[in-house]
Amino acid sequence: MLAETLLPNGWVHYLLGGLFIGLGTVIIYATTGITAGASTFLESTLSYVSKQSRFQQFRFTSTRDWRVVFTLGIVLGGAIYGLAFGEFGWTTEVQWWRLLFGGVLVGVGTRLGKGCTSGHGVCGVGSLSETSLLNVATFVGIAIGTAQVVMALGVSP
Repeated sequence: MLAETLLPNGWVHYLLGGLFIGLGTVIIYATTGITAGASTFLESTLSYVSKQSRFQQFRFTSTRDWRVVFTLGIVLGGAIYGLAFGEFGWTTEVQWWRLLFGGVLVGVGTRLGKGCTSGHGVCGVGSLSETSLLNVATFVGIAIGTAQVVMALGVSP
């Protein structure tokens, strides 16, 4: 009964998604020796167009090509899934400007937190990194608190 309440659409697609995320993480680590994470994408992408020394660091210029492929894989993977299962299209009622503003805040937060949920949550927690465990607990705690405040204020999409 609890499973039906928490997972009204079933659990198999969550399992498959988790397996694909894990497999992708293993492939990236096995082929590059670098922990997968999406938050460095912006800085490594800016190394293509900016001459500022911050973006020309070796860690950005040496990994930017596979990070672009990684990010395109995320987008294309979602698109392929949507096309294959007929779940393609805009699936939220949240206004675009709220999504954009939230995305900017997430981007700033990932840089301040030295990573995001893909790096800390998948790779860091999986390797029992104390820093990642603390960061993920902070991410989740702040998310729960923010959701509660927004709900209490009556904000809707």
